[in-house]
Amino acid sequence: MRRSVLSAILGVVVAVGCSNRHDVREQAARLTGGDPDKGPATIGRYGCGACHDIPGVRNARGTVGPPLTAIARRTYLAGHVLNTPKDMVTWIQHPQQLEHGTAMPEMHVTDADARDIAAYLYTLR
Repeated sequence: MRRSVLSAILGVVVAVGCSNRHDVREQAARLTGGDPDKGPATIGRYGCGACHDIPGVRNARGTVGPPLTAIARRTYLAGHVLNTPKDMVTWIQHPQQLEHGTAMPEMHVTDADARDIAAYLYTLR
């Protein structure tokens, strides 16, 4: 189990470590099953920027939640949830399932939208 978790984290780190912008976007799409190009608009529709500062997303300058700058390089989400594609998508859709009582609300994000958001977030390194 521990080895598979470490492999998943290493896979994310290697994937986002690409230097070419196109490669980064392609890797993010492959990791999440989402479209990173749809991410900023989707983030805007759900109002994520009201709480988070998110590079590349218009009017996303919130200070309630943490800034999402370089989130692709982080080991953990919310301080203790492993930053894997599966956990990122789950966190976006159902943060209360992963951390009961977190300030991040359930926003009723669809699976496709969560994958697009996660794909975009994995381009932020």
